[in-house]
Order: sequence, then structure tokens, then C-alpha cells
Amino acid sequence: MASLALNGGNPVRTKEFPGWPIFDESEIRALEEVVRSGKWFAPGGTKVKEFEQRFAGFQDAKYGIAVCNGTIALEMALLALGVGAGDEVIIPAYTFVATATAVLRCNAIPIPVDIDPDTYLIDPEAVRKAVTDKTRAIIPVHLSGLPVDMDRINDIAEKHGLKVVEDAAQAWGAGWKGKGVGALGNLGGFSFQMSKNLTAGEGGMILTNDKELADLCRAVADCGRLPGKPRYDCHILGVNARLTEFQGAVLHAQLDRYPDLLARREASAQALAAMLEEQGQLTPIQRPREATGHAYHFMMLKYDAEKFDGIPKSRFLEALNAEGITSVHGGYGKTVYEHPVLADRKVGARGCPLSCPFYGKEIDYTKIHCPVAEKAIREEAIWVKQNVLLAGPEEMGDIVEAVGKIHEHRAELLK
Repeated sequence: MASLALNGGNPVRTKEFPGWPIFDESEIRALEEVVRSGKWFAPGGTKVKEFEQRFAGFQDAKYGIAVCNGTIALEMALLALGVGAGDEVIIPAYTFVATATAVLRCNAIPIPVDIDPDTYLIDPEAVRKAVTDKTRAIIPVHLSGLPVDMDRINDIAEKHGLKVVEDAAQAWGAGWKGKGVGALGNLGGFSFQMSKNLTAGEGGMILTNDKELADLCRAVADCGRLPGKPRYDCHILGVNARLTEFQGAVLHAQLDRYPDLLARREASAQALAAMLEEQGQLTPIQRPREATGHAYHFMMLKYDAEKFDGIPKSRFLEALNAEGITSVHGGYGKTVYEHPVLADRKVGARGCPLSCPFYGKEIDYTKIHCPVAEKAIREEAIWVKQNVLLAGPEEMGDIVEAVGKIHEHRAELLK
């Protein structure tokens, strides 16, 4: 008789994990206030301006520039730093494709490098080795909300005269040595897209401690307007990437409850990590001591097929989901260089930017291999989504029980 739920047995968990997004009357009242005000776009209202200041303070930054999404935040940051045709930008191989496409949209060349096997974050040593005379910037990605070693990244940047744009799309509330991420480099970009821990459906934010860069980012994102100049004068090439007052109002309400939800995710993640380490069947990704805040957009675990008699990650996850441990999956299915937009060179007119005359050389992404990132994607990485962690520490035992059950009855998956 089968024991695993995948084969007809009773699942470990039948209760649903918390849904997402979380909202209440505060979001509704905030939206109603904006509707009734008649001031629906940021230049005429107060909600976005107030949220920019509030979020910047939350992340220990001086300046915040709200934009329409997190991808645009990265693109605007790169443009403000002067990244353009012929420049290389070093990025991790293990990240959402937007980290790469933001670079391409600036007519620059993304250079993927491998990740650290213990943290799954960009490997500073790989960054150091990838620097060339074409390198202009580095984009460290605080994947899952776990901060990159910004000391080492900034040291490399300073030594070679490079700019640093933090991809903090998943890192609201994350900190390195007691300081919020996002303004530890030159600029940082955050996302408020629907899946994110702080959301208005869409939206983004650029942070910096540099007033000149802040003004430039605001100008780029507001049709090329400059502070103190006539509103209909366009001084630099920009776009309309503004956030609306509706989103600003929702994000205010979301930020009100965010510290409590962040603490709940932290408590759940710590409880789950302790139980899994004791059980010894899945390994939580390491959190460096200097990472004083982790956003836990998801919790990363490492799967070892040898502990399950060679059962592949995909089959294990199928069994885990069947046990009622939903919202747990294998994460990104490709490295950034394996996406067709890069591998098949499906980008740009007349070959630019990948064959741009300003670049002066060719890049073939099919010849790039980052073994740690590839192994993480295909064999190891497991993501526990943030809504699972909101169930609270007391419910993390269901995950551990399900993992143990699958391990005990793993022979059923080998038939």
C-alpha cells in the first residue's frame, strides 16, 4: 500500500498556506482618498512623494525615486550612471532575466558570472576575474532578500573605477552590517510587483545617497525634466516611468504592516532552518553573519539527490507538493545566458548591442558556462515562497514532516 500522497496516500498537510497579497480596509481607504482628491498622478499629489521619503528612510538611504517597476529602476539607474554602448556590466548567472535585459536596454553587454555555492549569490572572486577594460558596472543581486557581500563588491568596484547598481528587487528590509541594502553601492533598484513582499501590483524604487544621481534618476524617469526648470522643458533624454498616486497610497498601507510580516517570515525561516539542519535531509542556504537583515522573499534550500537514492529534484518537488507543501518549487529554470534573448541573440536592430561597433568584439552566450549556477538550477535549488513563511514558526513542522516522509518512503519514487 502506498504511503506517499503522490501515489495515493494521505498528505501531511491539508490546510492552505496564507494567500497573497495581504490587504485590508487600510488599502481601500487609501485608494478612496486618492480617488476623491482628484489628484491621481504623482506630480500633482502627495502619496508618491511621501512614500519615496518613507521607503528611503526604511532602507537607510537619503533619496528615493519611485518608478513604474523594478526592471525600469535598474535601467534608469544604469542610464543615470552613463552606462551605454560598448560597456560591459557584470551580473550573476543566477537571477531573473530582467537583470540582464536592463543592461541590454542600455545598449550595454551583460557579462554573467558564477555564484557562491553556499549562498547562491554572485561570487565576488568571479566578479574580480571578469573585469576587463570594457567593464563599467557591477550589478550584485540580493537574491531572495539575502544580501550580497557588499564590502567585497565595493572593494572591487573602487579598485577598478566601476559603478555598483544593487538589484534589490527582492530585498525590502534586508541589511548588511546594520545598514539597509539599496544604497550601499551607487544606486539600487527595488520592485513592488504582485508577487513581492511589498506590493502595489506593479511599481519600483531607486535609492541612492548621492543627490546628483537622485536628481538625474528623477529626470530620466520624468520625461527629461530637471529640478527648478520649466516643466515643459526637456533637458536630457528621458521616459515617463512615474508611479501613480494610487500605487503610492497602496504602498503606504503595505509598508505599515510590513515590519510585522517581515518579523514573522524571519521567525518561520529560523525555525525551519533549525529543524531541517537537525533532520539532515535538506540544507538551508548559508546566511553570512554580516547579513543583519534578510527579506525572505523566499527561503532557499539545497537538495542533494544522493540522500534520496538519486531521485531528481523535480520528482522530489512533485512528491513534496502532493504532501500539501504547496508554494515550494525549484526556482528559475534557466541561467540568464540560457534565455533565448541572449543565447539566440534575439535582441536589438542590426546586431546591437551584442555586435555593436562600439563594443568592438563578439560575445557568444552559448559558450558561457557557470557550473555552480547550472547545478543549482537543475539539481539543487528549492524555494520556499514568502507566503509559506507567513504561516508562522509553529507550522513549519509540516514541511519537515513531509520531507522526512518522502525520505522514508523514497523507494516509492523509484518504481
